[in-house]
Amino acid sequence: MSIGPKTKQKPQLLKLMEINAHTQFCGVIGNPVEHSLSPAIHNAAFQKLGLNFVYLAFRVEAIGDAIKGLRALGNFRGASVTIPHKVAALPFLDSVEPTARHIGAINTIVAEGGILTGYNTDATGALRALREGGVALKGKRVVMLGSGGAARAIAFALGIEAGIDRLTILGIDDRERTALVRDLQSKTGMTVQESPLDEGILRKVLPDAQVLIHCTPMGMSPKVHETSVPATLLHAGLTVMDIVYNPRETQLLKDAKAAGCRTIPGLEMFLHQAAAQFELWTNQAAPADVMRAVLESRFS
Repeated sequence: MSIGPKTKQKPQLLKLMEINAHTQFCGVIGNPVEHSLSPAIHNAAFQKLGLNFVYLAFRVEAIGDAIKGLRALGNFRGASVTIPHKVAALPFLDSVEPTARHIGAINTIVAEGGILTGYNTDATGALRALREGGVALKGKRVVMLGSGGAARAIAFALGIEAGIDRLTILGIDDRERTALVRDLQSKTGMTVQESPLDEGILRKVLPDAQVLIHCTPMGMSPKVHETSVPATLLHAGLTVMDIVYNPRETQLLKDAKAAGCRTIPGLEMFLHQAAAQFELWTNQAAPADVMRAVLESRFS
């Protein structure tokens, strides 16, 4: 008897729970948010544990007005904060936990008894992705592209938790970049070099780099063919991590793989930071296997 080829089975997600007057809601606030997979993974996790929660996506331009509105809603439990609001959201919160205050950016809001507190799970999510990808960071020459909220979190994690000695930051926004460098040097003792992000600078710094971390929106869906780094500048001694997770394999990662680099997709950081957010909102262990299955099903 012949057996036909096996077909890959997508995970069967649970049926949606009833939404009622007691349902607590969370959501992602940013601009854009149409590409976000946060609703899919968080709702699947809520369903798996039988929690009366729902997660929505909110396109937000005026972050202060949005947080004021969320504060007024009794069933609001928390939010993921994404581009471009990770720094701008801080003044509108009641408190910010020490690590996020140190970083100067948040990616998570938790509402408890009418108090809104900011957290940052980007830092731990990125470090876990790098470590699980086999990267030993201590002593490595690291180049970071971008200087926004996620870049701030990762840079502080590299300096404080990973213990790297030197970091090069290349970014487009001069004021944002220099502010980040000033904060890093005063709070971590790490040696930080900075410069505008352009091809000429990349040609100078990448040959000696061992780890490249891309923290800009370049290459994010729908502009999937864009990249910040010419393919000819990538080399086999380089580990390349892209925090963009949609598409799963960005143009930068495709070029890096072709050049013989070790690559770490943004999906890994996204998963780890999302699991930490889930636990802050629910006070329960995140079903990471379910969250990963949903993510992988979207890219299969």
